[in-house]
Parts: sequence; C-alpha cells; structure tokens
Amino acid sequence: MDSPERVLLTAVAALVLLVLAVTVVAWRSRPRMFGTLNLLLFVTGLGGAALLAAVGMNVWTYQRLGAERVLCELQFTQLEPRRYRATLSDLYAPDEQVYELAGDEWQLDARVVKWTGPAVLLGFDALYRLERLSGRYRDLDAERHAPRTVYGLAPDRGLDLWQLLGRWKRFLPWLDAYYGSAAYLPMADGARYRVSLTQSGLIARPLNQAARDAVDAWQ
Repeated sequence: MDSPERVLLTAVAALVLLVLAVTVVAWRSRPRMFGTLNLLLFVTGLGGAALLAAVGMNVWTYQRLGAERVLCELQFTQLEPRRYRATLSDLYAPDEQVYELAGDEWQLDARVVKWTGPAVLLGFDALYRLERLSGRYRDLDAERHAPRTVYGLAPDRGLDLWQLLGRWKRFLPWLDAYYGSAAYLPMADGARYRVSLTQSGLIARPLNQAARDAVDAWQ
C-alpha cells in the first residue's frame, strides 16, 4: 500500500497538471480583447503550478519516521592527532560517503517534522532529513579557534519546506512541531557508531569495543 506521503505527492503532481491544463485552456479560449486579464491569469496559473511542484520536490527529500529507526552508521579512522576519516553509511542511500573531520568528537544534525490531529489519523508519520556532519572539540578554546570541518548532507531541491513551516505554522493546525536534533560522541581510531531517530530525537550508540572505550573515557 502506498504511504500517505506518496499519495500526497501524487495528488500534488496531479494538481500541478490540472492547474497547467486549466491555464492553457483558459489562455486559448479567452477572446483577445481580454488580453491583459488573460495574460495575468496565465502567469498566475503557471506560478501556482510551479509553487506546488517546488513544495512537492522538497517534501520528497524528507524520510518517514515511525518508531525508532536506524538511520546510518559511522566508522572512524585516525589520520593524525585530532583528524579522522569518517565513513558514513546511510541505510537509505546507495553509496557510502567519506569525510575528513577535525576535532575530538563528531556531531550529526537532523531536521524533524511531526504531525498531530487529522494528519496522524490519516497515517502520516514524522518526517526527518539528515542535515550536517561536523567535527567538534571537547575543549572550548579549541572549539573557538581550531580548524572546523562541517559537511552538508541534505539535497537542495525545491522550495524549502522548513522555511514554509516557519512562516505559515499558524495556518497548519495539523503540524505538531518542527525542530532540529543532534547527536555527538567522541571519535577514535576504529570506532563504529549507529545513529537512530526516535520521536524524541537522534540517538547514537557504540557498535564495537573501540567506540565503547572511547565513550567510557569521554564520560
């Protein structure tokens, strides 16, 4: 069975096509004496269709979240003091991503959108999108002055859903909350971590002894 989000995006696509079709028919059928009004309606129709398409494309960059969901695994190889190669294995992406992080700790950021009321009754799960992977320093002075590394993980497609939620939240009674969530743990040579997302945010857990030793020493 199709997910509610997939059904919604299909409906948006159909609405875009309908708006375009009505716009073209109106353009061709109106007498030329109403040229200015005709042109205004045509441009408005195209603008509405483009807006719907842009929102639909951006929603597609978010993933569904039911109960706790494993998102990815991170493995670290130390290159030099305070510098690591991080291999990110996103369980919902085809390829591993490799990054070089500076610091003592890694941090993963995500955006989460939660629904309430009618949206929940219709079966809409929370949505999430991985945003950034960065290195950080345990020492505050190093955090202020030492080299920083940060990488964007989210594709830049369509009209930004996040900005729309911030601007129009008061008109969306079915929106429960939208917030950023982050998890960070120490980096160590050979350490492997698994990152999951629950309804309350990101959770990171060590997967091997190197990671467990790093967390024990970190605490």
